[in-house]
Amino acid sequence: MNILAFSGSLRKDSFNTALLDAFVAAAPEDVSIERADISTLPLFNEDAEAAFPQAAADLKAKIRAADGLLIATPEYNRSIPGVLKNAIDWTSRPYGDNAWDGKPVYVIGASIGPVSAAIAQYDLKKVMLYLNAHVLGQPEFHLGLAQGKFDAAGVLTDEDSKGYVRKALEAFVSHIRMVTARPS
Repeated sequence: MNILAFSGSLRKDSFNTALLDAFVAAAPEDVSIERADISTLPLFNEDAEAAFPQAAADLKAKIRAADGLLIATPEYNRSIPGVLKNAIDWTSRPYGDNAWDGKPVYVIGASIGPVSAAIAQYDLKKVMLYLNAHVLGQPEFHLGLAQGKFDAAGVLTDEDSKGYVRKALEAFVSHIRMVTARPS
């Protein structure tokens, strides 16, 4: 099973990117998780769709090839980061060529606050549902107070959180199997 993972943060020491790395570390042998790079995408401009950027086309191909999509989002100004929305806009365009259609998606997030990007996750789930993705609703994954759960190298060290990651990944793998087993 192949999962493509997105971090909504470009920050070098991002807790959301580190959280994705914790999911990679927890993956069983039959599950591969690859992190997508959204940093090279130009800003979305509908005028540029005719000469579709190669970086966006490559990302769309990776989304289509993946069995499931894991998205870790921080919360900026009570919503999703612009860089993440930009990636979603490019990969759902042009109209009628939406790479997210029918894909199993799991939205997670880490934050230094106790609410842990809950509002951004809600906004992102709305966008994914509009794009006809199959969003896993439960278990929700909110890693609050993240600054105390990772070491200086960005490795998840909190044992309770590691257990939560394992259980969440098991639920997502089951969700992917359920969605992909459905007849077309």
